[in-house]
Amino acid sequence: MASIMVALLLALFLLPAGAQEALPETPTPVPPPPTRPDPTRYRWHPIASGLYRPIYLTHAGDGSDRLFVLEQNGRIRLLVDDVLQPEPWLDLTALVSRDSMRQFSERGLLGLAFHPEFEENGRFFVHYSDHGGNSVLERYSLRPGDSPGVDTGSRLPILKVEQPYSNHNGGQIEFGPDGYLYMGLGDGGSAGDPLNSGQNPATLLGTILRLDVDVEGGYGIPPDNPGLTRNLLLSNQIWAWGLRNPWRFSFDRVTGELYIADVGQNRLEEINVQPADSPGGINYGWRPMEGSLPYSGEAITADMQTPALEYGRADGCSITGGYVYRGFALPELQGLYFYGDWCSGNVWAAWRDAAGDWQNMLFADTVMQITSFGEDEDGELYVLDYAGVIYRLVRA
Repeated sequence: MASIMVALLLALFLLPAGAQEALPETPTPVPPPPTRPDPTRYRWHPIASGLYRPIYLTHAGDGSDRLFVLEQNGRIRLLVDDVLQPEPWLDLTALVSRDSMRQFSERGLLGLAFHPEFEENGRFFVHYSDHGGNSVLERYSLRPGDSPGVDTGSRLPILKVEQPYSNHNGGQIEFGPDGYLYMGLGDGGSAGDPLNSGQNPATLLGTILRLDVDVEGGYGIPPDNPGLTRNLLLSNQIWAWGLRNPWRFSFDRVTGELYIADVGQNRLEEINVQPADSPGGINYGWRPMEGSLPYSGEAITADMQTPALEYGRADGCSITGGYVYRGFALPELQGLYFYGDWCSGNVWAAWRDAAGDWQNMLFADTVMQITSFGEDEDGELYVLDYAGVIYRLVRA
């Protein structure tokens, strides 16, 4: 019997690697559906004030717990332990359009994204409007060695997109779970998309781009971008199109889903939710559609995607996309998507119920002009007021 067992064991270990039976993979657990929150249990706690038109907040993912705040005129300010540092971390005011100083201008320093390996390579990316009104994507690096701060001489232009009008510049840049950089660009502006950029597959306007920024000297095209893989006529940089002004979008850090808030024209504000396994190339319908409704009278084709969520002018006039809450301080809010509106100051919470249907509720009625939401390294949620104040969501 012993010799038989030895023979069996030898046979097992001498089998080619491909012939051995693979162990089944452990499936990724699906988060349970959130439950309806009680808004009276929470409040927005001010942590910083005196900022000049703060329009974005993010973290570096380097374990430092620092928060980086964009001021529209071109400064990146630093929050350390909720204390606003007196000097800018980086000052780009000499590069940013002077139009950013105009009241309610849509130009300025619009986006900031830290490389997923920032702690090792010190690289980060900015999106701003230059003096010609163009949308500019650039890379910067930290100084080498023990010298703290940004090496301004490391400035590397990555992409420049001409903007025909002063509004609808998009703004968000964000690294996806796949390590590629996503960049939101509006339809070029004016009203009603006069150039029909939203339905022009050859232009980068009215899109979200997906770029490989780990190539030297610029950017590359990910090999699975839809313009390469789906027999579409899209420019190769494009990931999603048919968008009017994707000012803010975000990835759910647990599921990988992409939440795109698209600012409407006259009637509807919308949120589009893209599955984590999407092949890209989705047409979100602008300008034939505004939200789920016809807009321009042009043909609405079967490939045009309707929103997951939308609201009309009774509730606001300019959507500000937020984040799916994945923090630990308020665990009962896990999985809720928070978003708001610049005009009304409303903040909503949305979620899918057990049947997969979207539910939505008013979470807070504020007097803020909400420019952006933010997320720290732990997943806690922030909201930015154009008046210069930053708030954190806390328990009441």
